[in-house]
Amino acid sequence: MAVHDHPHRHTGFRFPSLRRTGTAPAATDTAATTATSAYVFAGLRLLTGFVFLWAFFDKTFGFGYATPAGRGWTDGGSTTEGFLGSVAVGPMESTFHAWAGAAWADWLFMLGLLGIGLALTAGVALRLAAAAGTVMMALMWIAEWPPAKHLSDGSASMSTNPFVDYHLIYAVVLIALAAVGAGATWGLGKAWSRLPFVGRRPWLL
Repeated sequence: MAVHDHPHRHTGFRFPSLRRTGTAPAATDTAATTATSAYVFAGLRLLTGFVFLWAFFDKTFGFGYATPAGRGWTDGGSTTEGFLGSVAVGPMESTFHAWAGAAWADWLFMLGLLGIGLALTAGVALRLAAAAGTVMMALMWIAEWPPAKHLSDGSASMSTNPFVDYHLIYAVVLIALAAVGAGATWGLGKAWSRLPFVGRRPWLL
């Protein structure tokens, strides 16, 4: 009996070690998934930052894309007159027309593009960038007013969705990047969070 019992005691002794070995791949997979997610969000952050920075530089210097050459901000052109002046639908149509081409509107819009773009690219102040970007995207959403089927003159609005458009998507992306702290990977987020004045003001993270 003693001889036959010995293998059972030996197997029982090894069983816990087999279970511990079985949990190692799960922990490794979790760590790998977390790292992959961090890289994905970092890449999304950089691409989104480039969208804002490109818009700023194109409108500033008129590269010939959205802003024709010779009509950039540095050439004396307005960065809001074309878009806001062409608003043809929505509850703020007359308000946007009044704002179109105003110096304060041009400055706020351009500073917003630059600030959000730099924050995303560097990976700092993502909460502030998300707040500012959400306000900007909300105003642009209202300017285009996707719920409308027809413009003020009765023509078709050509809206493809009554609620979701790219402005809403950008706003959600900005909020998500701030929520997950996407500046820590491929960015200066960790160093930024250790600064004393940032630590005392969580809204600067």
